[in-house]
Amino acid sequence: MHGELLIGFAISLVNIAIHAIVMTPVTWSARRARTLAQAARPRLRVATVMIASVSVLMAAHYLEVGVWAALYRALDVVPTDRDAFYFAFVNYATLGYGDILPSQYWRLLGPITAMNGALLFGWSTAVIYDVLRNVARVIPEDVHRPGEET
Repeated sequence: MHGELLIGFAISLVNIAIHAIVMTPVTWSARRARTLAQAARPRLRVATVMIASVSVLMAAHYLEVGVWAALYRALDVVPTDRDAFYFAFVNYATLGYGDILPSQYWRLLGPITAMNGALLFGWSTAVIYDVLRNVARVIPEDVHRPGEET
């Protein structure tokens, strides 16, 4: 059991490092985009920044699932590469279908993966909110949508 916990903790730290490395440029870009958005078409710039930020965060999550999948294959926890990625994704996203079970010895890795995913999804949610809050400040309140009364 201690081996599982130690390995799970180590892989969680790898994923936390990946997330931190991705978060730094995302938050920096959002703050930089705030000054850029003060130019023409601020609503379009806000939408562009949000799409880019969420896309980068999704890519980070895919990479983090891949790290778990690589571990599952290296330890021969599941029979195939496809099963490893699927099993990692199901646990990371906390779906917990239970249709694929790991080998008995490595069963604790599933819940550790779920805990890691829940923490990193929460972190991403906080960053998405921060990006939106920072970038949306540039939309002037006196700009009305077409058809709105002034």
